[in-house]
Amino acid sequence: MVIRRICIICLVLLTACPGFAQGFGKRQLINNDWFFNMGDLKYGGAEFLDHSSWRQVQLPHDWSVEGTPSPQWASCTGYLPGGIAWYRKDLDIPADLEGQKVFVYFEGVYNNSEVFINGKWIGKRPNGYISFMYDLTPYINFGGRNVLAVRVDHEDFADSRWYTGSGIYRDVWLVNAHQAHIDLWGVSYQTEVKGKNALLKIQTELVNESTKDISCTVRQNIYNNDGQLLGSAQGKVVLAAGGKPKLEQEIKVQNPELWDLDHPYLYRLETILLHNNELLDQTNTKVGIRTIKFDPDQGFSLNGKTHKLKGICMHHDAGCLGAAVDREVWR
Repeated sequence: MVIRRICIICLVLLTACPGFAQGFGKRQLINNDWFFNMGDLKYGGAEFLDHSSWRQVQLPHDWSVEGTPSPQWASCTGYLPGGIAWYRKDLDIPADLEGQKVFVYFEGVYNNSEVFINGKWIGKRPNGYISFMYDLTPYINFGGRNVLAVRVDHEDFADSRWYTGSGIYRDVWLVNAHQAHIDLWGVSYQTEVKGKNALLKIQTELVNESTKDISCTVRQNIYNNDGQLLGSAQGKVVLAAGGKPKLEQEIKVQNPELWDLDHPYLYRLETILLHNNELLDQTNTKVGIRTIKFDPDQGFSLNGKTHKLKGICMHHDAGCLGAAVDREVWR
């Protein structure tokens, strides 16, 4: 219970900044049916390379924890190997998605990943602990065969003071969206509590990747845990071709349930993007309403109550289970 409360306080500090929603468009989890090859290949990203004989794996995947410990490897990696490996996956992109945007979103790859689609190199991410996204649209065969390939280079295995794992160790998503859509991490909010009311200040970042200006309506709805609509806001914005406008809106919530350690109450913010009443995009954001204060004499307080902050050291791996860990392990 004590550790749980400490972890929750740490999460409170992380959410002291505006909250963010990563979602936009329609996303599909693509963790199944990947093909894996341990070792480097000169043309591992080629479109027509036959990978049918490769080992089939499901993501998330950590190849280091599958290896044999040896003194030749580093103590920080648990004496497990790094190396270079390839992942490949066949993608089915329906023909009726032509005209929309198609993205691939990686929650985490360790590390030095390079991504290819249909033989085309589309980017490299040297960092191993940050999510990233690529636009696949220009290279997609809509209604035809598509091959996604990822090269992961963890040859410099002694690159950390703790166990990192190797490979695509988090979820991967395929996202399709209208040319005009909510931006990645595009919805943020701040809350102000005054008396028996709370003011929810919302900022929405939009993207228009088409060649024409589009007049849109942005609608915000806030719901309680029972699904009851508590308030709304609506505004109009012109999305210039190639533009990325921002829209600020406010919703008042009466007698709010405050987020607290013993009562972590969350509202649901629904953000809807419309053009002539046609739904272009939609996303939901969890909203916690609370007050936070730091005082040089009293320290940290949440909703007017002082709390003692204690730090913990928790890495993303689960010991001998490696870096690709099922959620049930943490529960």
